[in-house]
Amino acid sequence: MMDCKKALTETDGELEAAVDWLRKSGLAQAARKAGRTAAEGLIGMATAPGKAAMVEINAETDFVARNADFQAIALDCEGDLERLSAASYPGTDRTVGEEITNLVGTIGENIQLRRTVVLSTPAGVVGDYIHARRAGRRGVRSARRSLERPAHELAMHIAAASPQAVSRDSLDQTMVERERGVLAEQARAEGKPENIIEKMIEGRLRKFFEEVVLLEQTWVIDGETRVKSVLESLAGTLDTSVAVSDFVRYQLGEGIERESKDFAAEVAAQLGS
Repeated sequence: MMDCKKALTETDGELEAAVDWLRKSGLAQAARKAGRTAAEGLIGMATAPGKAAMVEINAETDFVARNADFQAIALDCEGDLERLSAASYPGTDRTVGEEITNLVGTIGENIQLRRTVVLSTPAGVVGDYIHARRAGRRGVRSARRSLERPAHELAMHIAAASPQAVSRDSLDQTMVERERGVLAEQARAEGKPENIIEKMIEGRLRKFFEEVVLLEQTWVIDGETRVKSVLESLAGTLDTSVAVSDFVRYQLGEGIERESKDFAAEVAAQLGS
């Protein structure tokens, strides 16, 4: 309301000019707020037969990015962030990127369209899962040849267990070699002789694989079975081959450095003390 009042004052009561003033002001606000940390927001999902999209929109608080339109548009953009930003935003004459800029001016927060991904499978289903309290915070897309319920359960497992790769072969070998080097140094620090260090490394690497490789992990649904055994059992039930083709796990705000705030100092500053 105060922004509207100021716009009318600045334009001598001309409504159309006031609207233009507000729009220009929104662009200016977007530029000023672009440097502020936006690590909250929403991970949203949209699905279609054999296809699913995931979008992360960051904001300064956790309630300003809950808009399903972003998620639906992403399905047609095939994981291309620039294409998504340039797509037409429903119900407006703006693009998605322009709509975000408009929201910055309206809401008064820095909002960033950070990333998007699309997974599809020609023969099977794409499972999805959002783990959240109020808004989407952790999302998983898992393309797999199976039925919808097992695919959804697999997505739940991935959200909880945070695997790094589907199988040992698909795991980043640089990560494996780095872990191998660390384990070797740990064994030497324990005073182990060189002739048994390699055997120790192989044993400890198995434990490492059980932590980071999806197929080697313990199934979170029952806390006992390996994921690969779950898939083998499912394949026997369906009398067909079952395989995980890929997965993507988003953690809201991961990799964004958050500002540490001193609440008492903020209050003192506002009070002028």
